[in-house]
Amino acid sequence: MADLLVYRAEGEAVVHGSDLYGFTVTEWRLPATYPPFAAVLFVPATWIPVPALKAAFLAGNALLLACLVALSARLAGRTAPLPVLCTATAFALWLEPVFQTLLFGQINLAIACLVLWDLTRPPGARAKGLALGIAAGVKLTPAIFIAYLLLTARRKEAGVATSSFAGTALLGALVLPTATVDFWTRRLFETGRVGKAWIVDNQSLQGLIARATGAEAPGLPWLLPAAVLAATGLWLATRAHPTDRIDRIDCIDCADRIDRIDRAHRADGDRWGILLTAFTALLISPISWSHHWVWCVPLLAVLLAETRTALALTAAALFTARTMWLLPHEGDRDLHLPWWQQPFASPYPLLGLALLAGAAAALRRHSRALPETQPSAPSAPSVPSARSSSASTMR
Repeated sequence: MADLLVYRAEGEAVVHGSDLYGFTVTEWRLPATYPPFAAVLFVPATWIPVPALKAAFLAGNALLLACLVALSARLAGRTAPLPVLCTATAFALWLEPVFQTLLFGQINLAIACLVLWDLTRPPGARAKGLALGIAAGVKLTPAIFIAYLLLTARRKEAGVATSSFAGTALLGALVLPTATVDFWTRRLFETGRVGKAWIVDNQSLQGLIARATGAEAPGLPWLLPAAVLAATGLWLATRAHPTDRIDRIDCIDCADRIDRIDRAHRADGDRWGILLTAFTALLISPISWSHHWVWCVPLLAVLLAETRTALALTAAALFTARTMWLLPHEGDRDLHLPWWQQPFASPYPLLGLALLAGAAAALRRHSRALPETQPSAPSAPSVPSARSSSASTMR
């Protein structure tokens, strides 16, 4: 539980007033990388002996996994009775991102639960967006969901999330002013502090490109595709959201068919919008350790709920195979893998890219499924006025 020891050291830095970003701990010399607000939250970890803290984190992450399974079922439009919940949680423990989260004592499950709980609440729920902002204040990557809310015309929720995020930064500044200035003006841009981009642990687009090209710092060969991918992923997520719907009907004979297509689109739009946003964030982040991909749990839930059994089994096999750990990766051997080992070194970003490509294809099929809406010639003088009245009502 190396990361847990880093969290505890962050809490100790707050208690003792020492340099938050100046220490390293464990044999791997790990530094603090989260915003100062996170360090404030880690203060209670200093009150507990390390063995008891590890046991508490293990039990807490197991409970959080059960929560994530239940929230994933809610995202998929299903409920999870207790026997199903327990079985699914036991299975999910074997997913590599989940197992690694427990092994390192990470907080990925807590972050995913905060985000998913908030986004699956009913529209107009009180303070919706608050938990999302707090998650972004702890680990910056959830902030991409604020952009998703804005792009899907949920300005109130986006405003609450933005205010909540700003509040976490303000609290961090009040408690740790020096560390706050240090983080937001310097440490935020030092991605090398988090770790080496090219090692197989990094399952982001940058990691894939670094290993494929043999470059420790891909630079523009990564930045340009990442920018395009960010725009594309958010665009696909926005198109998947149910606000992207048919609002104009000119052919009364086609109204029933369009309505059926529209209702089906609204039923699964937001779940795929959320998933596409999450996987876009994982792809474009400079560093996405394999344990960051705990979003595989809601992905599997949605695939199973939509009876896409073959895809669900394929994804489950990929997230349990641990292929990246079977390759030689001691020292800098990650940079010298032969071409045929590259897919096994980057299974998660390849799956993320395939997911975005599949979403683009599905949206294209959806648009092609809509019937032509050209008005036909009236057969009697009384039809045009009736058609005009009906079209006006439906608009």
